Formats: sequence, C-alpha cells, structure tokens
Amino acid sequence: MARYRYKKQRIRYEVYFLILLIGIIIGLGTDVLFFNEAETPIQTIIIQQPKVTSIQKAEINLVAVDEEGNGVITPLYVGVEPGDGKVLTNIEKLLFWIDTQFSIQTARDIAENITQIDTHNLDITYSLSTNATLIGGPSAGAALTVATVAALQNKEIRHDVMMTGTIQADGSVGQVAGILEKATAAKELGANIFLVPEGQSTQVLLKPNETCVRKFGFIFCETTYEKEVLNIGETVGISIIEVSTVEDAMKYLII
Repeated sequence: MARYRYKKQRIRYEVYFLILLIGIIIGLGTDVLFFNEAETPIQTIIIQQPKVTSIQKAEINLVAVDEEGNGVITPLYVGVEPGDGKVLTNIEKLLFWIDTQFSIQTARDIAENITQIDTHNLDITYSLSTNATLIGGPSAGAALTVATVAALQNKEIRHDVMMTGTIQADGSVGQVAGILEKATAAKELGANIFLVPEGQSTQVLLKPNETCVRKFGFIFCETTYEKEVLNIGETVGISIIEVSTVEDAMKYLII
C-alpha cells in the first residue's frame, strides 16, 4: 500500500513538472512573438514628387519704381528645366541691384520648401526685360518667389493680380516703399487687385499748414504738419489686399 501511494505521488509530481514545462515553453513562445513584433521594421511611405522633364515657364509682372521715381511694370519669366542646380539671370538693358539678386536665391530656396521639389537637379532662369535702365531694391522678392513656385509646379499666374513686397527667409512678406506709385502703375496696366505687405494698404501723409501773423511791422510764419491717412485703394481705384506670407499671395496669384 505504501508503495502504491509513493508511485501515485510520483506520478502527480511528474504531471506538475510537465504542466510547469509546458507553461515555460508557452511563455517563451509569447516573448519571442512580442520580440519579433517589436523588432519588425517600420515601412516608410515615400510620396513621389512630380519630376521636371522639360522646360516649364511662368510669367509674372513685377511692379517697381524707376530712377525717376515713377512706377513701372517689368515682365518676369521664370524657366525651369533639367540641369545641375544653376540659378541664372537674363537681363536686357537693366542694372539689377545685388540685394535683388539675393532675393532670387531666397525665392528659389523658399519655393523648393513649399513645393518639396528638389532643385539641385534643375536649372532656374530668371529673364527680365524693361525700358527702365535701373530697378533697385528687393521689393520684387515676394513676386519672384510666387513665380518660382508656379514654374516648379507648371501652373499659370493671373495677370489681373500684381504684388509688391520683399521676401524673408521664413517666407514672410516684408514692407517696401512706393506703394502709391506701384499701385498706380498696376492699375494702368489693367490689374484689378494689388497685393501689398501687411499694414501697407494705407499711407500716412504729412499735410503742411502755414499760419502767419504780423508783429512790429514784420510777418512771422509758422508751419505745422497734420497727419492725413490716405487709403491707397480708394485713391488709385484698385482693390488692395494685404498679405503676410508667400502662401497668402499664392491664393490670389496662382491659377
């Protein structure tokens, strides 16, 4: 009887050991499963950007002030074609300030960021033609950027909308001078909308006011100046819209 009990107890221990062994195996299998899942590489989805395989062009009218202080319109053509990353300018009878050339470089960089198109294998050519002999300053920077974006995306630009404004490295549109003269030139060329930097749809003028009095046989005059806020849009007869970034301007300019 004692031997039977011992044998029965031994079988019970073997069953316990077998159950424990099966549990360990199952546990190890689960760990391996989790480990394999954790180590599974994450697949990266790459969105293919449109490639430029031929010449793409965009045309925009730049509004500037010439050496005589008059508003002038300068047609700008931006061409994009396969190449090795060169930025070229084709200028006829025009002295182009170095800061405007810097604006072209900035325009290319920002356009690349907006479109996500790599320009290192593209050549971009900026062609200007104007009757003015001098156009200075970086005030065409924002328009240059919009035109570059349009050329890279092979899209057209509205010619009834024009703009002025510098371009900053972060894509914001900076203030410029000569808004009234430029708006007048844009209106004369047929533009219905003129985009300007934020806060420049109005212009503060100082209106002189002279008062004179006679004392002791002499006339004493004093000139004071009164501030007059000029609404440029109403004065010129054109719709003025303020923009703060290149993306804002693109909504109005790019078709």
